[in-house]
Amino acid sequence: MNISGSESSKKNPSGRPQFAHEAEETFARILDFYGIEWEYEPRTFPLEKDAEGNVVEAFAPDFYLPQQDLYIELTTLRPHLTTRKNRKLRLMNALYPEINVKLFKRADLRNLMVKYGLDQEARKISGSDAQKK
Repeated sequence: MNISGSESSKKNPSGRPQFAHEAEETFARILDFYGIEWEYEPRTFPLEKDAEGNVVEAFAPDFYLPQQDLYIELTTLRPHLTTRKNRKLRLMNALYPEINVKLFKRADLRNLMVKYGLDQEARKISGSDAQKK
């Protein structure tokens, strides 16, 4: 059974979440194919608050796999552009050490897509043209 997003996630007419990137949709299809239960952006973790207690920085991992108790964050950014995301993950680990988060970088995603025969999808996140989307 798949959970396609939380109550607060935007969904398209098919009932599927509005994914922020094609790679997220492809990742969800892989999870569906293997019968892995997932939720799309089900929780946002406050990382920094101002003096009044208002959240000024937060992190919402892309997927949650309840059976594994694991959050997955996907990035298609080039390695030198992932500094901000890596910083958020470090803060996340420091503030929420009990929460398991795994980062899939662009190369990890490409390799996963190729492994499962999704060569065309893998090409979409290859090279510098992928950064323009």
